[in-house]
Amino acid sequence: MKRIILVVEDQPEIRKLICMTMDYDGFEVHEADNGEAALKLITALRPNIVLLDVMMPGKLDGFQVCERVRADPELADTPIVMLTARGQQADIEAGRRAGCSAYLTKPFSPLQLIETVERLTGTTLS
Repeated sequence: MKRIILVVEDQPEIRKLICMTMDYDGFEVHEADNGEAALKLITALRPNIVLLDVMMPGKLDGFQVCERVRADPELADTPIVMLTARGQQADIEAGRRAGCSAYLTKPFSPLQLIETVERLTGTTLS
């Protein structure tokens, strides 16, 4: 059974790099470029993990998406990794309050991302 990763990033070049990093056998990578699309896909796909940008266009930022997922009993256990340029302590605390499983500050290394996904999904990507 394939594991599903949802990459939510509004910048196409960054989204492509993340998707390429996560392109492993046994994993199905889906993409969204805003919070509203992300929520719809999370509900429809039930991904094994969500890689979620914080600052996005539209009505919902990453913190709000994370809060809504945590508030839904059927989705609340979904691992969510915040990927953001916002690395201040206040931002990290906001991520924790929203319920993220991990918080990676851009620029992060592909290895750091892979290790985080492996740890949160209990799988080996290599």
